[in-house]
Amino acid sequence: MENLFWWQYALIGAIFIWSGFVRSGLGFGGAVLALPFLLLVKNDPLLFLPIISIHLLVFSSWIAWQGAKTTKQQAQLAAERGEAPQEAQGNIAWGYLKKALGIMIVPKLIGVFGLLTLPGNIVTGVIFVIVAVFAVSYILNKPFYTNNKFLDTVFLMLGGYVSGTSLIGAPLIVSVFATKVPRHQLRDTLFVLWFILVMIKMASFLIAGIDLQLIHQLWLLPCALIGHVFGQKLHNRIQKAETPVFFQFVGWALLIVCGFGLYSTFML
Repeated sequence: MENLFWWQYALIGAIFIWSGFVRSGLGFGGAVLALPFLLLVKNDPLLFLPIISIHLLVFSSWIAWQGAKTTKQQAQLAAERGEAPQEAQGNIAWGYLKKALGIMIVPKLIGVFGLLTLPGNIVTGVIFVIVAVFAVSYILNKPFYTNNKFLDTVFLMLGGYVSGTSLIGAPLIVSVFATKVPRHQLRDTLFVLWFILVMIKMASFLIAGIDLQLIHQLWLLPCALIGHVFGQKLHNRIQKAETPVFFQFVGWALLIVCGFGLYSTFML
């Protein structure tokens, strides 16, 4: 990331603040909603993807740890008052996470190592269209439930494949997780999933000899941290919302993600 003008560095910093805000507030969308803007500053995906990947590793592990700590504290306070903790199952839905990983891991590896090459823009376009249907159903307060294990499996496999070829498989994965995982566990469960998937992606970067831009983490990590702090406040407000409001918020977030994703895929 050399030979850029000062205003380009300023824009990149602002975009990573935005990325941290979205990632912390929603639990997804940090990459999809940041990449289109980053590519307008410097049209080089391999310049930014390693940076985004490292941010995901740092903040996903931090958020999952914070969630576990908060849940434990709440359980202790409830026990002292002689009450049953409302979220005794913890902040992560380990059962469904393991099930989903079992479905996604092979397509993920296929995408990472390029063993199956499909037209990237076509696959991405199909994903965003499918997710847009989910999003509209949430906004209309009529969440789309497949009630079909085959379709859930297809969506997770497709999301795993695209997350292997890039980092934009999250919307499709979230559309399945949002109806399978309790909402108080959704964000932290997603962050554990992102950590595992990104670790696989990082291994591919190392094998391919991609520059991880470690020197630029010194100033971009604090930028993402600023966004993370404000995003946490947004997340707390979402958690307190009624269930229909929660799904509508997720729906609008997914729809915006899809809009930016389609724009960056077919227009840039």
